Amino acid sequence: MQLYYAPGACSLASHIALQESGLPYQTVRVNLRDKKTSDGKDFNTVNPKGYVPALKLDNGEILTEGSVLLAYIGELQPTRQLIAASGTLENYRVREWLAFIGTELHKTVGPLFNPKTPEAARAMSLEAFKGRLRYVDGALADRQFLVGDHFTVADSYLFTILSWSGHLQVELGEFPHLKAYYERIKARPAVQNVLKTEAAPV
Repeated sequence: MQLYYAPGACSLASHIALQESGLPYQTVRVNLRDKKTSDGKDFNTVNPKGYVPALKLDNGEILTEGSVLLAYIGELQPTRQLIAASGTLENYRVREWLAFIGTELHKTVGPLFNPKTPEAARAMSLEAFKGRLRYVDGALADRQFLVGDHFTVADSYLFTILSWSGHLQVELGEFPHLKAYYERIKARPAVQNVLKTEAAPV
């Protein structure tokens, strides 16, 4: 498999999930400004939507959309328990978190990355984002991970969103359970390996 990613983008979640899975994979870095890949391709020919992540499967098919990639990767390696068996309530709990993170956290902060967003709209997005973080902070008050007692693909997605907090000028100290969670996930060997890889120069 080949993962098309951009350093620090939401593709970080899929990158972490692949590393946690133990499955063989390759990475292809994408420059999102000019849509060029590190192997010289026009990224738009890989994913016409123009954004990461994209996963090229062994049969040549391309999968896109982060939450789909995360569920797919999780189910490829059931022994790692990155997502519970299909049809179980725990499987749907992971998907429930993937949907919440994608629609209520990820999309909420989108305007904050756009320099053209008016200040009033930025303030509204930031307040909405913090409100949702308060909900997640409460959910993590009595647990180490989002679902069950082990790391799942939902945790790789939440960690990715939280990794943007500095850029977004959100102080995780306001959310003590989230801050402890973020540091806990960041310390995982697979996460450390991915962070080093994405920080490395091309």
